[in-house]
Amino acid sequence: MNLFTDSPHRSRQVLLLLLTLCLGLLTAAPAARAAPRPPGPAGPSDPVRELARQAVPLTDPRPLGRMTAAADIVGLGEATHNSHEFFATKQRVFQYLVEQRGFTTFALEVSWSSGLRVNDYVRYGRGDPERIVREEFQGSYTVWDTQEYLDLIRWMRGYNLRHHTQVQFMGDDMGYAGPVLFDRVTAYTARHYPKLLPEIDRLYRQSRPTAGVGDTMMSYLRRPMAERRQMAADTARAYALLSAQSRGADAEEFDWVVQHARTIAQTGRQFGYDFDDPEQLRASRGYRDRVMAENTLWWQRHTGHRMLLSAHNGHVGYEPTGNGEYPKMQGAFLREAIGSRYVNIGFTFGQGSFNAFDLNDPAEPIRTFSVPPLGAGSNEEVLERVSPRDYYLDLRSASRPARAWLGVTRPTRSIGNAWPADVEQTSLGASFDILIHLHRVRAADRL
Repeated sequence: MNLFTDSPHRSRQVLLLLLTLCLGLLTAAPAARAAPRPPGPAGPSDPVRELARQAVPLTDPRPLGRMTAAADIVGLGEATHNSHEFFATKQRVFQYLVEQRGFTTFALEVSWSSGLRVNDYVRYGRGDPERIVREEFQGSYTVWDTQEYLDLIRWMRGYNLRHHTQVQFMGDDMGYAGPVLFDRVTAYTARHYPKLLPEIDRLYRQSRPTAGVGDTMMSYLRRPMAERRQMAADTARAYALLSAQSRGADAEEFDWVVQHARTIAQTGRQFGYDFDDPEQLRASRGYRDRVMAENTLWWQRHTGHRMLLSAHNGHVGYEPTGNGEYPKMQGAFLREAIGSRYVNIGFTFGQGSFNAFDLNDPAEPIRTFSVPPLGAGSNEEVLERVSPRDYYLDLRSASRPARAWLGVTRPTRSIGNAWPADVEQTSLGASFDILIHLHRVRAADRL
């Protein structure tokens, strides 16, 4: 179905804005390349033997459990947004962390309200999971509309049916605020602060969605800037009014409602940026990563859960990415907030295929693309020779020669939700604590 019904030029422009707003890592088509970062210290020209000494076959999860033993939040990246092996590996890692390490939340780079709807199924069996995935993972979140994520959600529900300790699903993003959030906030306000309800209803009037996820996000982008900024101001005002109220007898319910109002305000503020202004576009990217970190931290602190945080490599990492277009990443915010209780895992791969939005043909937005080995001078060229099997490495405990090599900035594949895109310049050692390398990947199974 063609969601982009304007002229071809305008359709591509709106698609770029939508992709920038959510899952927006590396969505710009190749343009003038930013100046590369200065290289790190010179490393050995061929550190394969050093790395091979520490490589652990991916089939053995126990060392990975020890590597993440002190973490409350484990960030697990992906080098493309839509390859089967990344998703399947995440499910295996999460299952191990749940069954052997006491983890209880899977957090995904999807909207807070969509996460609540998925969680209602995972915890209580409400709704049909395939319908939920289809309806909630739309717009730029379409990259999650896959059999692999449906399998994960069904596994989580099955686990809860067999165990007293329940696993949960949360979304940390704010590209869309669904009706469930508005309904929960206004219903709570009507019960506890009825005099405040008319003002809350007024402030939410322009932001309450009347269509599905994708259509709502597109309609917001098409509104005049003045209207979008008013939406941002109104939703921020509603959040301020609610958070200023007394907590009452049920502090738990109040805290959740205020968080729902906060995420509505986050969505309003994000759409209040002028994405045609390069400085505001860059600021919006930094704001988004900060918000995703804040929502993840709120959930962890409020529930006490140990969490697996699933996002793109760039978002779970420590170093600014997007060739300078992303000023600070979610992983850096998390490390700053909780120190070593946040541990991240990056992915690299040799070659293979993935699904992505086609920037050259907005009329047929998602296609399958394939890429060959990256070649000489890249991080992957060396990593491909470390072991014939898929493996992982604890970069923090690498030998001194290996750390010297890992500290150098080199071309590294980091493919977001759109193609074509520039190759990233990445220092693996500065970006990640642990690295998983896969030799081949294939495109995920779309629903």
